[in-house]
Amino acid sequence: MTSTGNGTVRPTVAELCRAIWQVERDLELLTWQTKGAHPWPIIRMRVFHELTRRSGIHGAPHPVRRTPYDKAALVARHVTGIVTRSPFPGRYDALVVPHPRKPNGVEIYTDELRALLGDRALILDSGINGSPLPGSTNLDFFTSAAGAVHRRTADDRGIATALEELTGIRVPVGALLAREVPKHLRLRALYRMLLKKHKIRTVYLVVAYFHQHIVGAARDLGIRVVELQHGAISPFHLGYSYPDRPEVADQPDELWCFGSYWTDVADLPAGMRTEVMGAPFLPTAGPKDPRRVLFLSQGTIGAELLQVADAVAKQHPELEVLYRLHPSERPADYTIPAGVQLSTGGSTLDLLATATYQVGVSTTALFEGMALGCRTAVANLPGHEYLDRAITRGHALLMRDPAQLIDAPLCDDPTSYYAPSDLSRLTAEQPE
Repeated sequence: MTSTGNGTVRPTVAELCRAIWQVERDLELLTWQTKGAHPWPIIRMRVFHELTRRSGIHGAPHPVRRTPYDKAALVARHVTGIVTRSPFPGRYDALVVPHPRKPNGVEIYTDELRALLGDRALILDSGINGSPLPGSTNLDFFTSAAGAVHRRTADDRGIATALEELTGIRVPVGALLAREVPKHLRLRALYRMLLKKHKIRTVYLVVAYFHQHIVGAARDLGIRVVELQHGAISPFHLGYSYPDRPEVADQPDELWCFGSYWTDVADLPAGMRTEVMGAPFLPTAGPKDPRRVLFLSQGTIGAELLQVADAVAKQHPELEVLYRLHPSERPADYTIPAGVQLSTGGSTLDLLATATYQVGVSTTALFEGMALGCRTAVANLPGHEYLDRAITRGHALLMRDPAQLIDAPLCDDPTSYYAPSDLSRLTAEQPE
């Protein structure tokens, strides 16, 4: 447990994960089926997000904010997209589902893959939570419609009560089930039609734990599924971590990772293989500014991390303390202290290439900064458990006091996190 500073105590990320794992075992949730689906893997990550939010550990991880005009425009795009962005015409042998996040208009995780596959690949890129890639297709109208009609709640097999007994937090599991399971089944049937129409042989996607309808449709048809890593993986990432590697429904066949570190940092579901694909998107480290400290914010923990940045600025007035917002955050979210500079615009990777020190909690950018030669301090805030292994290896410092910043270490094994690209070999091995 950690103190909130106002006399109350809240659970840690690790404690919440252990509670979920216990309920998962006690209620045999991984073997539970209803209406032809395995509900638990569909809502598992959502339950974790609800627990962290309701406990006060984290805010919404990637909040999407829309005005009434934005919502109306989105509906209009959905309707026109039925004709203008339909994925059914043509013929392809691979399906690529990119990440919705595109800094400066570039989707870095599948960029090289899409170039290697060329016109063999159908690019299915939703515009619901971001801007779709030029020339891509989507099923956004059907995705939104699939979740529009559902019951208010469903039988949760006692999950909410069991979790509350262990954590003291009530999560609306029944409501999650009532919304997500029917949506999953409707979309799974639609994607089976799409995959069969094109005779797709391999599905490549990012963030598989929120696209299980696509994975499940491919599984129904015996189609190979490859997930491309998009962020930090740890024993406490509920999208990947299944202690003791049990059988889990609707999981990818393979996980292609940035480097060897990620291939065994968590217990993946039984049967999931790993490959090192490398990371072609990292720039070359530039000349380091010895005064530059880059704080890497996240929507989940930004307010508390900004307090740490303020403390570091006061402890080390000789340093330039930059506070870098996550793409999902806005400057209006924060009041920036006098000794801290808000960093907006440009590339986070380019800033990391020139920074001497970096500070964050659980963001993937910390690992990118290690590979770009930054000295790494992990703020002692909820979620720091994600970096436990890197801290144990001496590649990062758990910073409990701002004075410790100057003791932050350099990583002596950066290619274990981000290896040179090997995608050309992996795509050449696609089965005929």
